[in-house]
Amino acid sequence: MIYFVEDDASIRELVQYTLQSSGMECRSFPDPAAFRRAMEKAVPELVMLDIMLPGEDGLSLLRWIRQTPATADLPVMMVTAKASEYEKVIGLDAGADDYLPKPFGMMELIARVRALLRRTKKRQARDEEHVFRLGTLFVDEERHVVQVDGRDVTLTFKEFSMLCLLLRNRGRVLTREQFLDKVWGYAFDGENRTVDVHIRTLRQKLGDAGRYILTIRGIGYKIGENEHET
Repeated sequence: MIYFVEDDASIRELVQYTLQSSGMECRSFPDPAAFRRAMEKAVPELVMLDIMLPGEDGLSLLRWIRQTPATADLPVMMVTAKASEYEKVIGLDAGADDYLPKPFGMMELIARVRALLRRTKKRQARDEEHVFRLGTLFVDEERHVVQVDGRDVTLTFKEFSMLCLLLRNRGRVLTREQFLDKVWGYAFDGENRTVDVHIRTLRQKLGDAGRYILTIRGIGYKIGENEHET
């Protein structure tokens, strides 16, 4: 779904018709108030904003989108008659992903929208490779964020590395040797209890989510949905 905010009815209807004729869902809004109400109910894949709008300009809407956690990464295209270099810089600095000056052709509009959606999907796919969700546990590897039930959990570098290694290999059993090789960078000597100690501390810090780390007797550990064996 694409949301388009434009107070000119003829442009609004033409853009909506063009996008829908090209196989894309689109809802258009004549003013910021209607757009804000729609955003409270459902977040679209992409937003197209005019700058000159009644009551509130498009740059203000753009800043609101970027400052709201649920929409901070939402792709936004500015579609406006303000085509000077200064206005473009202002829009891009405020967080716009693309800038299409009026007047524009419908073929160019479709191409720009499709290109922005493709870039966004590729970026989201890359981001999802480093974001893990398991029950109450949430981990963002790139931002070094760990949460349980929405509450932040502070881990040491080694604990965080072990947790990410488990999550990247979800469902697979990892031996102590593999942990030492990947996290510590040295070989397992058969007597080292470092991994066990860190797993125990990691479980304690994760609280309720610590049960996802399963002990596989005589082998090592894996991460899963069930409580760990003792």
